[in-house]
Amino acid sequence: MKGIVKELVRQTQQKVSEIYRHLHMYPELSFEEKETSAYITQILVDAGVPFRKNIGGYGIMARIEGKEKGRIIGLRADMDALFIQEANDIPFRSVNQHIMHACGHDAHTACLAGTTLILNQLRDKFDGIVLPIFQPGEEKHPGGARLMLEDGIFNEIKPELMIAQHTNMEIDSGKVTFGEGCVMASADEIHIVVKGKGGHGAMPHRINDTVLAASEIVVAVQQIVSRRRNPFIPAVITFGRLIADGATNIIPDKVTLAGTFRCMDNNERKRLKPLIRETIQHTAKACGCECEISIPEGYPAVTNDAFVTRKAANYAREILGSENVGEMERRMTSEDFGFFAETIPSTFYRLGVKGKNNPQCGEQHTDRFLIDESALITGVETFTYLALRFLQDKY
Repeated sequence: MKGIVKELVRQTQQKVSEIYRHLHMYPELSFEEKETSAYITQILVDAGVPFRKNIGGYGIMARIEGKEKGRIIGLRADMDALFIQEANDIPFRSVNQHIMHACGHDAHTACLAGTTLILNQLRDKFDGIVLPIFQPGEEKHPGGARLMLEDGIFNEIKPELMIAQHTNMEIDSGKVTFGEGCVMASADEIHIVVKGKGGHGAMPHRINDTVLAASEIVVAVQQIVSRRRNPFIPAVITFGRLIADGATNIIPDKVTLAGTFRCMDNNERKRLKPLIRETIQHTAKACGCECEISIPEGYPAVTNDAFVTRKAANYAREILGSENVGEMERRMTSEDFGFFAETIPSTFYRLGVKGKNNPQCGEQHTDRFLIDESALITGVETFTYLALRFLQDKY
């Protein structure tokens, strides 16, 4: 099986590169992936692969059926880009102003498209069903994964397990990493409006100092992380936006804040969120102010099923070699794949994209992010082989 996969990946390599470059050149923002979706569906039509489209927005789920009934495996890639002006001087540079694939979703989609084409060629050689899922809106709340699930993506057929891969600029091309348990944090936005009676800064006794209240709130919520959190569970609260539209001697009637709450355990997350709200309200009140608080339900933590992940790592060693499969670094960043992993045993692994062809390129979410295209070979090989081995496995 390894030899067949490697040969088909070699034959498909140019097509996958073409798909990647096209997607990189024509990126679209979250929930605006109309042309990207049309491009992928045309590839599926040309290959004779059945699919459903417009799931949770512009989402697509293809269906590749083997020769007999068997296991059902889901493979997921995200399609959306970011609001960034690309700085790379390359022939396939983004033509869409202030929109760029700066997180590798173009590579994810290209790898899954290539994997779909190969599995379709091999459908008379395996039992079971593979469901390639092309997801919109990973980068933007409420998350395309959530919307696809709410739109009934699995009402008719549901995978027994799901697999996703994500690029990583810190890992060399040709390598992948796996991790069991929680590998990425949950993410909840915190939006606050502090209200009071503004006025002259020289007469604080006649006003309610909204700026002081906002400052106290920023400090107070840090004590939730340091004193109220289970010390064995990582969590972060960060405020990146504080707008007090006053002057050197003017306290405004209103101050707005926005921040993020991250946690590596979904139960601890649920316990701490009410405490965050309570602390904000009491702190504002202690300063003589009122406040409006919005903490919308964000992304859950990404928790890899231990059994599935262990199997996947072993299969990856078979196709890539043990020296090219490592341990995944856990991060406080988030991913809406957590919605799938909450309901279906899953594994989310990292694909190395750092190579000789892009040594000066930047990290994810920067204007100079660019993958080493040789990583596409590894991505397709791994995705394809994992799907086939899980289909074969009778555990």
